[in-house]
Amino acid sequence: MIKCSVLVEYANELLKIKQFNDYCPNGLQVEGREEISHIVSGVTASMALIEAAVEASADAILVHHGYFWKGDAPVITGISRRRIGLLIESNINLIAYHLPLDAQPDWGNNACLGKLLDIIPGSMLNAEGIGMTGELLLPVSVNELAEKVARVLGRSPQVITAGDKLVKTVGWCTGAAQDNLEQAAALGLDVYISGEISERTYHLAKEYGIHYIAAGHHATERYGVQALGALLSEHFGITHQYIEIENPV
Repeated sequence: MIKCSVLVEYANELLKIKQFNDYCPNGLQVEGREEISHIVSGVTASMALIEAAVEASADAILVHHGYFWKGDAPVITGISRRRIGLLIESNINLIAYHLPLDAQPDWGNNACLGKLLDIIPGSMLNAEGIGMTGELLLPVSVNELAEKVARVLGRSPQVITAGDKLVKTVGWCTGAAQDNLEQAAALGLDVYISGEISERTYHLAKEYGIHYIAAGHHATERYGVQALGALLSEHFGITHQYIEIENPV
């Protein structure tokens, strides 16, 4: 077992959370039992994940999407009451890392996605260090790349093509980062990959002349939290279990 405070302090330092001006608090969000021997990880702290963690006898839940987002109602009622109530009733800690987990350069969400797609990493996509750029070993068509994305993530992406040019240079940022398309285009990249797509994204991709692949918000952000859970498990000698809660978005 390890004290929750020790584990959270270690993870906070590892992810350099003080460097980020995030939309939510990073680290411990809901306090549970003092000692941790089993962590469950997942993408989002939904009721389904909490219930699965209770069933798995978890001491802590580690997620990418936690609670207390900027703009949320400052009251704990309805869905918030039910989720937080079950956490407190079950004495389970909720630990969440948002932008720090996206930006972690070795095993964060973007780093993991790049490795899964065999992209040779280059530089950061933007000054915030959230997205990445890189190259494929060999040029491929955008449809061939999209087929690989589908195989790797188990989900068919939405593809916006910009002509028939081959893909060699790639920009990517997991989650709801479709608006970084303009930065990718300004860098002259062949394709930009993110999780979501907006109505305006179609027109921007066409007019900038850059292919766009929307691979799924949930699908692109499954991997960083698993890597962090495995790292904490090894470092502290505790057990870790990732639980996939299906989400087609």
